[in-house]
Amino acid sequence: MTTCDNAASGRTEAAGVRVRTGDVRDVPAVLALFDTAVRWLVAQGRTGQWGTEPFSTRPERVRQAHNWASGGGLRIAEVDGEVAGTIVLGDAPHYAPPATGPELYVQAFVTDRARRGHGIGAALLERACAETVARGLPVLRLDCWGGGDRALVRYYERAGFTPTERFMVGEWEGQVLERRFPGPGAAT
Repeated sequence: MTTCDNAASGRTEAAGVRVRTGDVRDVPAVLALFDTAVRWLVAQGRTGQWGTEPFSTRPERVRQAHNWASGGGLRIAEVDGEVAGTIVLGDAPHYAPPATGPELYVQAFVTDRARRGHGIGAALLERACAETVARGLPVLRLDCWGGGDRALVRYYERAGFTPTERFMVGEWEGQVLERRFPGPGAAT
C-alpha cells in the first residue's frame, strides 16, 4: 500500500508521528528544518535544489514561511512533542504548469534529516492525501527538483505519485507529480 492509499483507510499518521495545523509560532522551527535540509544537500553536493544559503538568512524565504503559516495550509509533524517535518497545502504556485481542474497543491515539504526513516514524510503525505479526499478534490499535485539524479522524483513515485510535466524556472529544473483520487460515483 502506498502512502496515499492509507488516506482512504482513515490512517493518516505513522506510529509516533502527530500531524497538526501550524501557525506563525512555528515559523522558526520551519525555517530551521529548511536550514538543516540545505546544509545536508550542500554536504551531498546537491546545491541545485535549494541553493547553498540557509532559508533563515534569506528575507524572501522568511516572508514565504510567514505566508505559509498565516495562510492556513501549514501542517506540522511532531515526534515526542518536537517538530520533525512540515508540509504546506494550498493553491499551485505561479511558476507551476496550470492545473486541468480542481486540486490541492503541496507548496512545500521538508522533514528532519536526523529522523530519516521514521515515517515522518509518509505521515505528512498521508495527511495531504486525506485532506484532498476530505475536500472532495480529485487531484493532489506537487512539484520538486527534477534535476540531478532525480532521487526526489523517485521518492514521490514510491509514495504513489505519477510524474506529469517537467518545467524550468530560470536554471531550476522542476518536475510536477500528481496523485488522483476517485470522486463521488467513480468506479474504484
